Amino acid sequence: MKDLMRQKVAIQDNVLSMLNKQVKLEAQSSAAYLAMAAWCDQHGYDHSATFFYEQSNEERTHMLKLFHYISDMGGQPTVATVEAPQSDFSSLREVFELALESEINVTESINQIVAACRKSNDFATENFMQWFVKEQVEEEFVARRALEFFDMLNDDPASLLIIDERILKIKYSEE
Repeated sequence: MKDLMRQKVAIQDNVLSMLNKQVKLEAQSSAAYLAMAAWCDQHGYDHSATFFYEQSNEERTHMLKLFHYISDMGGQPTVATVEAPQSDFSSLREVFELALESEINVTESINQIVAACRKSNDFATENFMQWFVKEQVEEEFVARRALEFFDMLNDDPASLLIIDERILKIKYSEE
Protein backbone atom coordinates (compact mmCIF):
# COMPACT_ATOMS: atom_id res chain seq x y z
CA MET A 1 0.00 0.00 0.00
CA LYS A 2 2.85 2.38 0.80
CA ASP A 3 4.30 1.92 -2.71
CA LEU A 4 0.91 2.69 -4.20
CA MET A 5 0.68 5.89 -2.14
CA ARG A 6 4.14 6.95 -3.30
CA GLN A 7 2.93 6.65 -6.88
CA LYS A 8 0.14 9.08 -6.06
CA VAL A 9 2.68 11.69 -4.94
CA ALA A 10 4.35 13.36 -7.90
CA ILE A 11 7.05 14.97 -5.73
CA GLN A 12 10.03 13.10 -4.28
CA ASP A 13 10.29 13.06 -0.49
CA ASN A 14 13.33 15.34 -0.28
CA VAL A 15 11.72 17.98 -2.50
CA LEU A 16 8.43 17.65 -0.65
CA SER A 17 10.22 18.26 2.64
CA MET A 18 11.93 21.34 1.20
CA LEU A 19 8.63 22.69 -0.13
CA ASN A 20 7.01 22.27 3.29
CA LYS A 21 9.94 24.13 4.86
CA GLN A 22 9.37 26.88 2.30
CA VAL A 23 5.71 27.04 3.32
CA LYS A 24 6.86 27.71 6.88
CA LEU A 25 9.44 30.27 5.74
CA GLU A 26 6.79 32.16 3.78
CA ALA A 27 4.45 32.10 6.80
CA GLN A 28 7.28 33.35 9.03
CA SER A 29 8.05 36.12 6.53
CA SER A 30 4.40 37.14 6.48
CA ALA A 31 4.38 37.41 10.27
CA ALA A 32 7.65 39.36 10.29
CA TYR A 33 6.33 41.85 7.72
CA LEU A 34 3.16 42.26 9.76
CA ALA A 35 5.27 43.15 12.82
CA MET A 36 7.29 45.60 10.70
CA ALA A 37 4.06 47.19 9.45
CA ALA A 38 2.80 47.61 13.00
CA TRP A 39 6.08 49.24 14.07
CA CYS A 40 5.93 51.62 11.10
CA ASP A 41 2.31 52.47 11.94
CA GLN A 42 3.25 53.21 15.55
CA HIS A 43 6.08 55.51 14.45
CA GLY A 44 4.15 57.50 11.86
CA TYR A 45 5.66 55.94 8.73
CA ASP A 46 2.32 55.46 7.00
CA HIS A 47 3.63 54.59 3.54
CA SER A 48 6.15 52.12 4.91
CA ALA A 49 3.39 50.57 7.02
CA THR A 50 1.25 50.16 3.89
CA PHE A 51 4.25 48.65 2.08
CA PHE A 52 4.83 46.07 4.82
CA TYR A 53 1.12 45.23 5.17
CA GLU A 54 1.14 44.52 1.43
CA GLN A 55 4.35 42.48 1.77
CA SER A 56 2.81 40.46 4.59
CA ASN A 57 -0.20 39.65 2.46
CA GLU A 58 2.03 38.79 -0.51
CA GLU A 59 4.09 36.36 1.58
CA ARG A 60 0.90 34.68 2.76
CA THR A 61 -0.16 34.36 -0.88
CA HIS A 62 3.21 32.74 -1.65
CA MET A 63 2.68 30.33 1.24
CA LEU A 64 -0.76 29.35 -0.07
CA LYS A 65 0.55 28.93 -3.62
CA LEU A 66 3.11 26.42 -2.32
CA PHE A 67 0.56 24.77 -0.04
CA HIS A 68 -1.88 24.20 -2.90
CA TYR A 69 0.86 22.91 -5.22
CA ILE A 70 1.95 20.33 -2.66
CA SER A 71 -1.63 19.18 -2.24
CA ASP A 72 -2.31 19.18 -5.99
CA MET A 73 0.72 16.94 -6.54
CA GLY A 74 -0.58 14.43 -3.99
CA GLY A 75 1.70 15.51 -1.17
CA GLN A 76 0.72 16.38 2.37
CA PRO A 77 1.27 20.10 3.03
CA THR A 78 2.11 20.88 6.63
CA VAL A 79 0.91 23.75 8.73
CA ALA A 80 3.90 24.70 10.80
CA THR A 81 3.99 26.78 13.94
CA VAL A 82 5.25 30.28 13.33
CA GLU A 83 7.46 31.88 15.95
CA ALA A 84 6.68 35.38 17.17
CA PRO A 85 8.70 37.75 14.99
CA GLN A 86 10.81 40.64 16.18
CA SER A 87 8.45 43.54 16.80
CA ASP A 88 10.71 46.29 18.16
CA PHE A 89 13.22 48.01 15.95
CA SER A 90 15.76 50.76 16.53
CA SER A 91 15.05 52.62 13.29
CA LEU A 92 13.27 52.57 9.97
CA ARG A 93 16.58 51.67 8.36
CA GLU A 94 16.82 48.57 10.57
CA VAL A 95 13.35 47.51 9.45
CA PHE A 96 14.38 47.65 5.79
CA GLU A 97 17.74 45.98 6.48
CA LEU A 98 15.93 43.07 8.11
CA ALA A 99 13.48 42.94 5.21
CA LEU A 100 16.36 42.60 2.74
CA GLU A 101 18.01 39.95 4.92
CA SER A 102 14.73 38.02 4.97
CA GLU A 103 14.37 38.22 1.19
CA ILE A 104 17.93 37.00 0.68
CA ASN A 105 17.18 34.01 2.95
CA VAL A 106 14.02 33.24 0.97
CA THR A 107 15.96 33.47 -2.31
CA GLU A 108 18.60 31.06 -1.03
CA SER A 109 15.92 28.60 0.06
CA ILE A 110 14.14 28.79 -3.29
CA ASN A 111 17.43 28.26 -5.13
CA GLN A 112 18.07 25.14 -3.04
CA ILE A 113 14.65 23.78 -3.97
CA VAL A 114 15.29 24.42 -7.67
CA ALA A 115 18.69 22.68 -7.39
CA ALA A 116 17.07 19.67 -5.70
CA CYS A 117 14.41 19.54 -8.43
CA ARG A 118 17.09 19.50 -11.11
CA LYS A 119 19.03 16.79 -9.31
CA SER A 120 15.94 14.59 -9.05
CA ASN A 121 14.63 15.41 -12.54
CA ASP A 122 11.45 16.90 -11.07
CA PHE A 123 10.78 19.19 -14.02
CA ALA A 124 7.21 20.02 -13.02
CA THR A 125 8.22 21.36 -9.60
CA GLU A 126 11.22 23.15 -11.08
CA ASN A 127 8.91 24.84 -13.55
CA PHE A 128 6.51 25.75 -10.75
CA MET A 129 9.39 27.21 -8.71
CA GLN A 130 10.52 29.46 -11.58
CA TRP A 131 7.69 31.83 -10.67
CA PHE A 132 9.24 32.18 -7.21
CA VAL A 133 12.72 32.68 -8.67
CA LYS A 134 11.41 35.57 -10.74
CA GLU A 135 9.45 36.96 -7.81
CA GLN A 136 12.57 37.01 -5.64
CA VAL A 137 14.41 39.16 -8.18
CA GLU A 138 11.69 41.76 -7.70
CA GLU A 139 11.57 41.36 -3.91
CA GLU A 140 15.31 41.84 -3.46
CA PHE A 141 15.39 44.74 -5.92
CA VAL A 142 12.73 46.65 -4.00
CA ALA A 143 14.40 46.04 -0.62
CA ARG A 144 17.82 47.08 -1.96
CA ARG A 145 16.39 50.20 -3.60
CA ALA A 146 14.71 51.21 -0.33
CA LEU A 147 18.05 50.91 1.46
CA GLU A 148 19.68 53.03 -1.24
CA PHE A 149 17.39 55.87 -0.16
CA PHE A 150 18.88 55.67 3.32
CA ASP A 151 22.37 55.80 1.82
CA MET A 152 21.52 58.86 -0.29
CA LEU A 153 19.72 60.76 2.45
CA ASN A 154 20.44 61.32 6.11
CA ASP A 155 18.62 59.65 8.97
CA ASP A 156 17.18 62.97 10.11
CA PRO A 157 13.39 63.23 10.50
CA ALA A 158 12.84 65.19 7.27
CA SER A 159 14.82 62.64 5.22
CA LEU A 160 12.97 59.76 6.84
CA LEU A 161 9.65 61.29 5.79
CA ILE A 162 10.93 61.64 2.22
CA ILE A 163 12.02 58.01 2.27
CA ASP A 164 8.65 56.97 3.68
CA GLU A 165 6.83 58.84 0.94
CA ARG A 166 8.90 57.19 -1.82
CA ILE A 167 8.66 53.61 -0.58
CA LEU A 168 5.42 52.78 -2.39
CA LYS A 169 6.83 54.16 -5.65
CA ILE A 170 9.63 51.61 -5.88
CA LYS A 171 8.81 49.22 -8.69
CA TYR A 172 10.84 46.61 -10.50
CA SER A 173 10.74 46.59 -14.27
CA GLU A 174 12.34 43.87 -16.37
CA GLU A 175 12.92 46.36 -19.19
